Amino acid sequence: MARISIDSLIGNDGPNYSEIIVTPYREELTSAGFEQMLTPDDVDKVLNRNDDKTVLVVLNSVCGCSARVARPGTLLSLFNPQVPDIRATLFAGMEKEAVAHFREKYLKGLTPSSPNIAVFKNGQLLHILHRYQIETKSAGDIAAELVAVYNRESTKKNSEEEISQLRQLFIEKYKADPLKSATQ
Repeated sequence: MARISIDSLIGNDGPNYSEIIVTPYREELTSAGFEQMLTPDDVDKVLNRNDDKTVLVVLNSVCGCSARVARPGTLLSLFNPQVPDIRATLFAGMEKEAVAHFREKYLKGLTPSSPNIAVFKNGQLLHILHRYQIETKSAGDIAAELVAVYNRESTKKNSEEEISQLRQLFIEKYKADPLKSATQ
């Protein structure tokens, strides 16, 4: 059972979860090259840009749909020949100031949800998958939706080395080879 911190009970900016609980969920993305955005400054360094680079952001969460489809679907999308230039993540319920800044500045007017998966270019939101959309999709469907955005907006080419490293990580984490069909 998740342990709620005293800080979260009294409403301050402390984390909602023990770092011991969230570490494996963080590592699922950071081990695949996602940069952590822990502060509002980190968020701006990643997103406040005007260089035509695409940025994939996963607002991570401990919820079941994050584990079941959001993180695996996002990782599957990275086997595409075209991929985002930058991969970043932040964690709902943990880096509260960074998450509040991200939502206020870069998702202005959108109902907050976590998890969510967003693609940006030049600081502008191109595409977002909210929690309610993530919950109803398979990991493959999430990957396909993100791949369509990458193919339209990204110019970075995936290297064989990056694919090989991601494949090994995927096999270790999910005990499945994403580059082999289920019938092989």
